[in-house]
Amino acid sequence: MTTVERTQVFLLPDLGEGLSEAEIVEWRVAVGDVVTVDQSVVEVETAKAVVDVPCPYAGRVVTLHGAAGEVRPVGQPLITIAPLDGGDEPAGHATYREEERAGSGNVLIGYGTGHGTATRRRRRPRLAVAPEPADVGPIGVAAGAASGDPAPPTAALVISPIVRRLAREHGVDLDTVRGTGPGGVIRRADVEAALTAPAARLAAVPDPQVGSAPVGDGDVIVPLTGVRKVIADKLSRSRREIPEVTIWVDVDATGLLETRAAINAATPDAPVSILALLARICLSGLRRFPQLNSRVDTEAQRIVQSAAVHLGIAAQTDRGLLVPVLRDAQRLTTAELAAELAATTAAARAGSLPPARLTGGTFTLNNYGVFGVDGSTPIINHPEAALLGVGRIVDKPWVVDGQLAVRKVTQLSLTFDHRVCDGGVAGGFLRHVADCVERPALLIAAV
Repeated sequence: MTTVERTQVFLLPDLGEGLSEAEIVEWRVAVGDVVTVDQSVVEVETAKAVVDVPCPYAGRVVTLHGAAGEVRPVGQPLITIAPLDGGDEPAGHATYREEERAGSGNVLIGYGTGHGTATRRRRRPRLAVAPEPADVGPIGVAAGAASGDPAPPTAALVISPIVRRLAREHGVDLDTVRGTGPGGVIRRADVEAALTAPAARLAAVPDPQVGSAPVGDGDVIVPLTGVRKVIADKLSRSRREIPEVTIWVDVDATGLLETRAAINAATPDAPVSILALLARICLSGLRRFPQLNSRVDTEAQRIVQSAAVHLGIAAQTDRGLLVPVLRDAQRLTTAELAAELAATTAAARAGSLPPARLTGGTFTLNNYGVFGVDGSTPIINHPEAALLGVGRIVDKPWVVDGQLAVRKVTQLSLTFDHRVCDGGVAGGFLRHVADCVERPALLIAAV
């Protein structure tokens, strides 16, 4: 049996959470490297998180299927491994036996690498990257062409439909793009490089079916991929489906800041953040007004009111706005909320949260005050029904007991789905939150 026949191909595993593709961020290995079972071979970015993918096979790397920046569909080849006692694979080809492994024992962050039972089946040899060439006659020219005629122009080598769509949407003529993939295959990175080149605008004729605008000189092209694409799709769906209303109120947060200072003075080893206190107040409000801890099931024509509060926390990261979720937040003490919030937001910014931690929220808390703004009318995190926003806390003139004083003031806003409740419920929730911010002792009375 030859080495080519014994090569093992690891397919991009099922990522879970409805994810069907992943973008290659960085290869951890190169062709010719020796890898061990469950060694991390590539870092990929899904629509939910950045994860390292371990390979279930040991041996020498023969082929890396895809370059950094390229999107790979689930179930397609990711890396080809050959036994250490084998030879090299013929250049330009990747003929091999596909093997479904029983499982290496390793589990990816949020999902496993197993493909099921260890059954084997042979696949016919096929080209790995380039389409089949035209039939060649005995004198070295395409069949049907006279020996004196020039060879027909070579068509652009494109395998990925994502690359074709990207080129079409931005008016890039693929015949003018130089492919850097094996066999001259045009990759996504090649199209993006063509978009940034001065010559890119010569092909920037809008496709009437797509409606793309021409790309002008100096324009910056930012493809909607990964997390940014999911954010765009989700926000568009939320605005399209949810009849949202925003109400707001200014509150005196002086008492809340004093309470936080008192707690932290008593427990300096376990400091509590303002966000943790606001989360505790939201949980108190949702206990009184559970209608806001809901989602609308449009297919079944019903409102589903959640028994547990899975609290989403909007966090700005280098990869975009993420909303990690604290599951069963109603069971946590204030100190536990503070610890979980700190750990979760840090992991979100580091890109190390598993996909499951970024879905399933029932209510979101958004502290946009960290950006130095007072108010906002945020879009609800679909399919949730409500979102509380908190502006910056600043010194403002405020009337206290009939006297003008300088107090710490913030603005609270509640955006809610008008299908799940009317203004009375929404106003009652927001007023309860505002009262607890101004008089934190009410939290104890509400327990």
